[in-house]
Amino acid sequence: MRSGFDPIDESRKQWLSRGWTEAADGMTLVTSIMRAHQLLLARVDRTLKPFGLTFSRYEVLALLSFTKRGALPMNKITKRLQVHATSTTNSVDRLEAASLAARRPHPADGRTTLVEITDEGRLLVAQATEALNTAVFEQPGVEHTTVERLLVDLSALRAGIEELA
Repeated sequence: MRSGFDPIDESRKQWLSRGWTEAADGMTLVTSIMRAHQLLLARVDRTLKPFGLTFSRYEVLALLSFTKRGALPMNKITKRLQVHATSTTNSVDRLEAASLAARRPHPADGRTTLVEITDEGRLLVAQATEALNTAVFEQPGVEHTTVERLLVDLSALRAGIEELA
């Protein structure tokens, strides 16, 4: 902490002083992760802004660019990105308006809509990925050994939260 004062540590002290001992570590963990999320998202947003993308739209384009045919059903995008269907629809609407993706009828299933990345979408996601790799992903804010440890711990955390749900 630059100023020497850590508001999350102070919150933990307040939890403990009020006798919420059983909840103090959990509150500190959740609050810390939420703050880290805000900080990382701000970095990602700054990096993606020149490309006219949000992280949610970037994720859809990246996912489509990884597929063999450059297309996926809407419901698969939702499942793979682990977001609400409304978020997927909103992202696809915006990508379509920007000519970065297009909805197509599924050739074998009339009930299913495919989302297909356009050539412009492929070019933009490649440029955005290069920028994210350089500005964010290669420099996440901690040393590589810490990243490795966090990946294991966060995987366990996600699994535990999903189990509670």
